[in-house]
Amino acid sequence: MITAIVFVHADNDRISEVAEQIAGLEHVTEVYSVTGDIDLVVMVRVAGYEEIVPAITDQLKKVPGVIDTDTHLAFRAYSEHDLEAAFSL
Repeated sequence: MITAIVFVHADNDRISEVAEQIAGLEHVTEVYSVTGDIDLVVMVRVAGYEEIVPAITDQLKKVPGVIDTDTHLAFRAYSEHDLEAAFSL
């Protein structure tokens, strides 16, 4: 599994709308609204490197209101994050 951490600059008047649209994209597992120089941090998880371009360039960057992105690929995970456990009640 390949993890990409994407920093997103969004139109200030549409941050919530942009976040919701990004959260609905295939391969997006988490979207965080954050403080600082960027507006959103998006976690994208794909099976192979060939899926990164379609997931980010062809989908995420084309969401209306996305101004710019900065993508970082994770080399190694030092902690495990169990998404299913995090969302179960």
